[in-house]
Amino acid sequence: MALPFTVDEFYGVFRDYNTAVWPAQWFLVALAIAALAAVLRPRPWSGVAVSAVLGVLWAWIALAYDLAFFARISPAAYGFAALSAAGAVVFGWKGVIRRRIAFRWVPSTKGAAGVVLVAFALVVYPVWSAYAGHPYPATPTFGLPCPTTIFTIGVLCFAVPPTPRSPLVVPLLWCLVGAQAAFLLGVLPDLGLIAAAVVGLGLLATAGQRPRTSKP
Repeated sequence: MALPFTVDEFYGVFRDYNTAVWPAQWFLVALAIAALAAVLRPRPWSGVAVSAVLGVLWAWIALAYDLAFFARISPAAYGFAALSAAGAVVFGWKGVIRRRIAFRWVPSTKGAAGVVLVAFALVVYPVWSAYAGHPYPATPTFGLPCPTTIFTIGVLCFAVPPTPRSPLVVPLLWCLVGAQAAFLLGVLPDLGLIAAAVVGLGLLATAGQRPRTSKP
């Protein structure tokens, strides 16, 4: 597949973005941690808060990365921005306005998968990037599409059934797009998107189902 930019230009976008928005990266990580705290200690407003954080993250991708930086080297950025903005709208509509998504961590296979994906997005991804030869600032930090996609699917593992399918659509589509960077551009941590896609497809298959209750 021919790309309209070189590998150096691709990593140069990360360098320019990280330099320009600093220290916003830490604010985005703080939002992620706040969302996880709301999952671990759920309150009546936790679903709204977590959905709002996810909506902000996807809106940030659309505006602060795709349109402001990635569009400089690829016209596909406008399509990616529209996709990311759609993800933000879905979380805003389903989770904030209609309050259709609640979150709670429970010990289960799904909960364990969520923990692994969240830890990968916030900890393993940046460490792996550095050891793969792409230290900061020329590296995709949290708040950019691929680590945020993995984080989003991880958090959706904590959603309380029954859950709507629509919040999974954009992250799954981005798994398809972003995983190619692992092979075409050498972004090895993006291999995590393959695992995230497998988990996401499992969530999609069971979305809308109510949990089984044991008969007395």
